[in-house]
Amino acid sequence: MLEDPVNEVKRREHALRIIGEKMKKHGRDGIYDLTGLSGGFPLEEEDLDLIETYVGPAIFEERLQEAGREHMGGEMIAAFNRTSSAILAAVLALTEPGSTVFHYLPELPSHPSVPGSTELASAGYQETEDFTEKPPADTSLVVVTGSTMDHRVVGESDLVRVIEMAHDAGIPVLVDDASGARLRTVLYGQRRACDLGADLAVTSTDKLMHGPRGGLMAGRAELIERVKSKAYQFGLEAQPPLVAAMVRALEEFEPSEIEDAIKRKEEFLRDFRGPGVEETPTGFIIKSSSLEDLQGSGYGEDEISTALSMILLSEHGIVTIPAVGMPGASKTLRFDLAARDAGRIEISFLREAIYDALKLLSGFISDDEKMRRLIFG
Repeated sequence: MLEDPVNEVKRREHALRIIGEKMKKHGRDGIYDLTGLSGGFPLEEEDLDLIETYVGPAIFEERLQEAGREHMGGEMIAAFNRTSSAILAAVLALTEPGSTVFHYLPELPSHPSVPGSTELASAGYQETEDFTEKPPADTSLVVVTGSTMDHRVVGESDLVRVIEMAHDAGIPVLVDDASGARLRTVLYGQRRACDLGADLAVTSTDKLMHGPRGGLMAGRAELIERVKSKAYQFGLEAQPPLVAAMVRALEEFEPSEIEDAIKRKEEFLRDFRGPGVEETPTGFIIKSSSLEDLQGSGYGEDEISTALSMILLSEHGIVTIPAVGMPGASKTLRFDLAARDAGRIEISFLREAIYDALKLLSGFISDDEKMRRLIFG
């Protein structure tokens, strides 16, 4: 069912309709967004008159450079409307047609933005989990994922090894640090990607921080200028309202909020462990393939995770990525307890909601039509 991109869009639109209905009935308090991607748009009233097309960049650019370099390191900062947009602009700017983009990940597969961007650049694409493998001779760009969509984090020694191998071969390195810019540094004590020698690094300002959905790129000034030039050609750059909100989010970022998530996770997992439950740095995931009652149902793990996500949303107002994620996003049922809403959800409520969803699922997987209506509306 979910292999079709059109169905993916239908699934997401159905989930958004459910959220809209719940908002009308219960208000914002009836929704618990545990995706870790809810972000925010922390503008102040004084910002509203300054977010015009040309006035905005003139006012906020200097603050963006200062706050961005403090957060990411590097010589220069650039803002994009999404992390995927930043990756696309970088691949188009730095990759030669017919060459190879070589991608290292802590866990396969890649986020679709990297191979998709490579295809648009008319380049070849390879990915590997082996951080000792040397990039092919025709490689024009090395990409490293600092933290996967499911929060698998690269080790600092592996990251350094890849950067050194690439530089020895004269290849620039882009670190996709969407959530890793905070996971790696705050929870694992690693150094910033640019401090480790990466030529470029990009993060998502809505992941594990309360900023807008956008991409923040740092790195060598000469490369940033080339990437920005390509972004302007295709309208990939962030517009003034987004830049203003990024600046506010960066200036207000508080690492202790991520540290608080560890305490919530420990409290939750104290009485909720067993087959299928796997700890993540800031929460946990439920692997439906490990749940004995669901094995042999005829549905794949993606469908089961999405169905559970839809039940949690429709019955309890709990938002997770399999329900609302973009087409191609991971379908792992992940609960991020660093999300802002996690601070107001009772641990007992969350446990009971998950138990209830697992019970209700059996009534759907035995009926294909009910399963389809649950996921697509």
